Amino acid sequence: MSIAVTVKNILKTYGKKKELVTALQDINFDVKTGELFGIIGPDGAGKTSLFRILTTLLLADSGTATVDGFDVVTDYKQIRKRVGYMPGKFSLYPDLTVQENLAFFATIFNTSIDENYDLIKDIYIQIEPFKDRKAGKLSGGMKQKLALSCALIHRPSVLFLDEPTTGVDAVSRKEFWEMLKRLKEQGITILVSTAYMDEASLCDRVALMQDGNIMSIDTPAQIVANFGRTLWAVRSGNMLHLLDELNTMKEVENAYPSGTFHHVILKKGYTDAFLQQALSETNNNLEIKAIRPNIEDCFMQLMRR
Repeated sequence: MSIAVTVKNILKTYGKKKELVTALQDINFDVKTGELFGIIGPDGAGKTSLFRILTTLLLADSGTATVDGFDVVTDYKQIRKRVGYMPGKFSLYPDLTVQENLAFFATIFNTSIDENYDLIKDIYIQIEPFKDRKAGKLSGGMKQKLALSCALIHRPSVLFLDEPTTGVDAVSRKEFWEMLKRLKEQGITILVSTAYMDEASLCDRVALMQDGNIMSIDTPAQIVANFGRTLWAVRSGNMLHLLDELNTMKEVENAYPSGTFHHVILKKGYTDAFLQQALSETNNNLEIKAIRPNIEDCFMQLMRR
């Protein structure tokens, strides 16, 4: 399979020497053509800086990157013709209507809505009844669909989506990922960044990112398979007290809230029998069970290394 995106030894810093902030530290990865690749990490991880470098909007301090075989520095004009980019912040023209925004972006790329309508039809048909409404008056979900339509109207080969589902309701999030699957079926390479760990499982491969570093790159299933430890879910009648107690126990390697439970990793040699004995006297309605880790658990464990 051919490679759509390559990133080699990318470094990006901001500020002056005394207040230097490293946004990206020696970033390396490849994305295969037609792949849905996720960059997963919290705010401040470096996701937006990386996307801006790959879409030729920002220069790296060092390292190289290519998109569709074109260098992001020397071939930026070619890349801008070939990629679609949906920034994290809604950046369309709020005073233009839905139809006017889409027509404007089509004109920029010397195409028309009719010419590429088949590509955006499944998305645009949901907002077409509001085509005469100003973009600034749309709901979050409709803004998201319009922005995606505008990013696709010139039929890009590589699509960059920077935290596209932030602030969007759960139903719109689900619909959005279903749209991405359909776009992938049409051969478009998709890079999507998100802070939502549950969205990682919807990607072909993911890069887990924190503080400008990539901690792991693999399929979601393989990242979970590599967890390599027993994970315990623990809860009691007083969850705040329980977490405080867990974090003071030298036998506990890591403990953190997760939904209605606290997730706990014990140091080697300790089991649930130890937890039961250590916690039963100070916690009522104690419940302890072994569970399968998810991507968020893997992320939390990688952060400790």
